Amino acid sequence: MATIPLSVLGERAKRASRELARASRLAKDAALHACGAALVGVTGEILAANAEDVARAGRAGVSATVVDRLRLDAGRVVSMAAGLAAVAALADPVGEVVDGSVRPNGLRVRRVRVPLGVVGIVYENRPNVTSDAAGLCLKSGNAVMLRGSAGALESNRAIAAALRRGVAEAGLPPDAIQLVEDVSHEAVEEFVKLRGTIDCLIPRGGPALVAMVLEHATVPYVVDGDGNCHVYVDESADLDVAERIVVNAKMQRPSVCNAAETLLVHAAVAPVALPRLAAALRGVELVGDEAARAIVPDIDPATDEDFATEFLALKLAIAVVDDLDAAIDHIARFSTGHSEAIVTRDYAAATRFIREVDAAAVLVNASTRFVDGGELGLGAEIGISTQKLHARGPMGLRELTTVKYVVEGDGQVRS
Repeated sequence: MATIPLSVLGERAKRASRELARASRLAKDAALHACGAALVGVTGEILAANAEDVARAGRAGVSATVVDRLRLDAGRVVSMAAGLAAVAALADPVGEVVDGSVRPNGLRVRRVRVPLGVVGIVYENRPNVTSDAAGLCLKSGNAVMLRGSAGALESNRAIAAALRRGVAEAGLPPDAIQLVEDVSHEAVEEFVKLRGTIDCLIPRGGPALVAMVLEHATVPYVVDGDGNCHVYVDESADLDVAERIVVNAKMQRPSVCNAAETLLVHAAVAPVALPRLAAALRGVELVGDEAARAIVPDIDPATDEDFATEFLALKLAIAVVDDLDAAIDHIARFSTGHSEAIVTRDYAAATRFIREVDAAAVLVNASTRFVDGGELGLGAEIGISTQKLHARGPMGLRELTTVKYVVEGDGQVRS
């Protein structure tokens, strides 16, 4: 079956974005609920399509991490629908007055939130992103062009078809959701150059995808970056708390970007803390520096490459640090700027960590796994930005809007 050219999909999305931008909250929320019902209503079709993708991945010998991200079950379909309902329950950012003033000449000035227009998403092997991204874009008044990976194409087709039906049933333009079915390398390079069509591009994937976007994109983009996340156990840490946090941050779901990849332990507590933490991390491959291996000798040595790697698997690098300064220096050297956590009972140490660690999110006595749109009250997120302009951290509804100046007068002219 011939795929629709990107230029045609872009024109459709652009037209739909203008209609969607003026839709009421009531209409958008009705569409989100209709989309959720449509997903649940075709669960069997979605799972059958997903089974094709999973079987193809198995034949290709892809890793267990990739298969975990790809695989759907009935519970995950229900979760996608629940995510759409959660977004519907959130306040609509469109039309929100950010600030305002009255100038000495009587001009009334406001900054008002408005949709970006057309949002392009490039993502890999996570079919739930199709639903999450479409829902957030719909609520924020944006059309969306979704370019998933070849490995999840059948799943994405089934999900996108259900979402488009839901939007149409609610009386909004189904072309507000466009799935790019051409998954060739040439098509993705063309996609990231749709200047004049795509107003904001968000890549969600590994280093190769992000590097491709950085090299080829001619449209504005927000990078959903890698998560080489650290947990630092300070000398004043409650070790019961530290154990819960480290185990959760590493093991609760190791294949995601907010999972911990490096454990740093203050030298003063390392002789007690490290054997306890190593025992609690049963099933995790541990590698460590010399000081860590002197305390837990049966772990393998860690290299700089280990400390710089987002494992996305049951593997953890460990380093013993002399003090808070050394911990902050280690994080500054190896962090990707995603999420960094400290476990401490020392207020001054926590304050310094918050102030000096350069990351999209810092956590005190809490797992890095909380850096997630749903957990932080944003609803389903569209990604976690590790850059500093426009959006940083979990990107929810507000991050999918921009501002427009509205200036009202009574005939004023500039002298």
